[in-house]
Amino acid sequence: MKITVLTLFPKLFDNFLKESIIKRIIQKKIIKVEIVNFRKFSKNRNQRVDDYQYGGGAGMVIQLPIIVDAIKSVRTKLSKVILLSPQGVTYNQSRAKQLSKCKHLILIAGHYEGFDERIINYVDEIISIGDYILTGGEIPSMVLIESVSRLLEHSINEDSLTSETFENNLLDYPVYTKPIEHDGYIVPKVLLSGNHQLINKYRLQQQILKTKKYRKDLFNKYTKEHKYDKTK
Repeated sequence: MKITVLTLFPKLFDNFLKESIIKRIIQKKIIKVEIVNFRKFSKNRNQRVDDYQYGGGAGMVIQLPIIVDAIKSVRTKLSKVILLSPQGVTYNQSRAKQLSKCKHLILIAGHYEGFDERIINYVDEIISIGDYILTGGEIPSMVLIESVSRLLEHSINEDSLTSETFENNLLDYPVYTKPIEHDGYIVPKVLLSGNHQLINKYRLQQQILKTKKYRKDLFNKYTKEHKYDKTK
C-alpha cells in the first residue's frame, strides 16, 4: 500500500515515520508513505497558499487551484482521496479495515480556516477523527496512517488483531503481567491455571462486562447481534 499526505508542514511527520511499528512496517516495505508539501504548487512568488474569504469572516482559506494541482500530481486510477475535516463522517475501526484494502490513499491535511468549499468536487470522501477542532489535519492523517497500516498483512501478529478492542463490538479483555500481587491488587487466579479453555471463557466474559460498563453503545450492538441476555 502507498499513502500520500498533502500537507503544508511535512516536518511534523519526521519522527512519526521513524519510530515504533510504523518504522518497521515501512522498513519491511509493507507500506510506502509519501509526504508532499502542497505549498510548492503555489504560483505566488512568495508561495502563498491562502487568501481572504469572500463575504468576509475570520481566518484565511486555502486557495482551490493549489490543492487541486497537488491532488492531480499524485492521483492515479487506484487512488482514494480523503479530506481530513471535522465535517466528515466519524472514523472508526470498521472504516480502517475497509481503507486497508485500498492500493493508494491520498490524505489531505488542511490548515488555517480550511479549504475552499469547492474542494469537495475533487475528493472521494471526508473523514473526521472526532467532534473537536484541531489546528490542522496532520494529526488526523497520522491517525489514519497508523490505524490502517497495522491492519496490513505481516504488519503485526495476526492473533493480536483478532482480540482487539472493537472486534465483534467488544472492548479488549483485561491483561496482566508480573508481579502477581502489587499493593493488594492480585492477578485473577484463572489466568494462572493453565486451563486455556477456561481462560478464553473468562476473557470473553470480561470483554462483555467491560463493554457494558464503559461503552453501552457497543454493548447494545453486541447483544443485538449475539442475542445476549442483557440481565447477565
